[in-house]
Amino acid sequence: MPVDPDGPSRSGADYSGSPAGYSLVAGCEVRGRHLPSRVLFGPHATNLARRLGPEHVGYYRARAAGGAGVVVTEVASVTPDDRPYEYAPLASESRDGWAAIAAACSPALVLAGLGHAGSQSRGPLPRAPAVVPDPATRVVPRPLSAAETDEVVEAFATAARAAVDAGCGGVEVQAGQYSLLRQFGSGLSGPTPDDRVLVDVLRAVRDAVGDAWVGVRLCVDELAPWAGITLEQALETVDRVADLVDHVVPVRGSAMSVGATRPDAHTPTGFLAEECAAVRSVVAGRCAVVLAGSVVDPGQAQAALDDGIADLVEMTRAQIADPTLVWTVRDGRTPRPCVLTNQGCRVRDVRNPRIACTVEPAVGAPVPGPNVTSDVSMAALLTSVAAPEVLVVGAGPAGLEAARTLALGGRAVRIVERDEEPGGLLRAIATLPGRHRFAGLADWLVDEVVRLGVSMQLGISSDLPDGGSVLFATGGLDAPRPGLPIAAVVRGTAPLPDGPVVLDDPLGDGAAVALAEHLAQYRAVALVTPDQVAGKQLADLVGANGRLQRVGVERVLEHRVVERHPDHVVVADVVTGTRRTLVGTLVDAGPRLPAPTHPGAIGDARAPRTVAEAIREGRRAAEGMLRAG
Repeated sequence: MPVDPDGPSRSGADYSGSPAGYSLVAGCEVRGRHLPSRVLFGPHATNLARRLGPEHVGYYRARAAGGAGVVVTEVASVTPDDRPYEYAPLASESRDGWAAIAAACSPALVLAGLGHAGSQSRGPLPRAPAVVPDPATRVVPRPLSAAETDEVVEAFATAARAAVDAGCGGVEVQAGQYSLLRQFGSGLSGPTPDDRVLVDVLRAVRDAVGDAWVGVRLCVDELAPWAGITLEQALETVDRVADLVDHVVPVRGSAMSVGATRPDAHTPTGFLAEECAAVRSVVAGRCAVVLAGSVVDPGQAQAALDDGIADLVEMTRAQIADPTLVWTVRDGRTPRPCVLTNQGCRVRDVRNPRIACTVEPAVGAPVPGPNVTSDVSMAALLTSVAAPEVLVVGAGPAGLEAARTLALGGRAVRIVERDEEPGGLLRAIATLPGRHRFAGLADWLVDEVVRLGVSMQLGISSDLPDGGSVLFATGGLDAPRPGLPIAAVVRGTAPLPDGPVVLDDPLGDGAAVALAEHLAQYRAVALVTPDQVAGKQLADLVGANGRLQRVGVERVLEHRVVERHPDHVVVADVVTGTRRTLVGTLVDAGPRLPAPTHPGAIGDARAPRTVAEAIREGRRAAEGMLRAG
């Protein structure tokens, strides 16, 4: 069944119309400065290097070239003793990096992120307003004296002056989730919360940089009403600082709620809209207000501008997923969608991983990338050659990304898929809680290959030539183990009988957690894992385990399945070996098997893959073909 290249977009988005009518992506004047768009690329940890260097330059340049109006660099610590995470930059070592980033990102407004983590620092002796153990780490900080507090204020001013002297258009001061300045104003961190230190810092920074841009990222709700900052209190602070800054970004969360600032797709997008509107009513035009909070869809961002909620919109994860977001919207097309899983873009953990992205393989790749390229550099690196048609067998994420990359490189491509609908397991994943955005990713990949002229034939089991170029992306196989394979259960091809379910999850990669959450809405579910928590590989461990508890999933932790039967399992404690029986239909969430006949296969056909790994492998295989001619 061929796909109609002239049919409607499967994504359901409509970005048609002139850029002037779509103000999000149009050039604009804000506070006397011309910005290429109203889209802000916000500060976030990257772990690319301890110092801001060439990899940071390439990373930010791609988003500025893609149309971002404001680019805020990774937050640099203003004092040498502060180390929020392993590769956190120091302001005292960032002058050259700031200069290179500012030069590379013109005409975007580049702001240097500045901060101090206080009790949340990983330094040898964290400093904080009072001797109160950090709620997350239980580290007891050393209280700051009045003289030391003055030194921190001066350190912010010194760093801000250095950033502007280096060529940045200004700075953004961090007073959000990971910040000493938030801790001064919070009852969670001391007995006498006060925002005077924040005001002193902003006044000192303003005096240091003159007319340069000054922004503040301000926590307006610590989600701890018994002692933490509330919106009512935060609005009083906003009123005191509005005349000192050019923009304010309302954010939420504290050390007790690290998942609240950048939650996954279980949380509705644009979740800070009401807080942003309240802040904007208080500032009354004295400064710009930026809407943050999982805003990843241009339509929602535009609606926030139209409704007067914000003056600018932060779309950080959306621009990680698609560096060319602004230009793509200007062109009337749909950007590559962010799926809000936090699998690669949340990197503040003990493993210190590099920034990555589930849907865009170029993120975090070395610069220049020998194997993985982004859309921004695709045209320059890949050339059209006279070569035979490439046949891609399988229209899952690996096959679709391979076909798209080949088509961008000028190759004629044909896809054959045995199912009646392309997308592979993406569409099945999208039926699970918090995974609905994967359907949009499948739609986008299909739209892209159709737009690029790829021929697609569905419902065809095999159509293999005797020679020529072939990429096999046929997907994995269910392992011949007792129980119902999780892929078949999610697809609906293996209906579950009535009664309780036992999920055997030896991987802890999230699929079993999502299915357990879904099934527990209407039946008893037990999730067996050898780990101390369910979904060990998930970024959102606290949130995931909280959801499982709320829906009544029995988490059988630190156990492994030793006997598998269709209607029950026997599990053993991984420490003591003590056995017990769990009654219920067994669902096997163990690894699938690769396809046995194609050693050059990609995606699950080669080995069990996550979505991110499948897309990355599809692109790399295609690029290898293009370079080989």
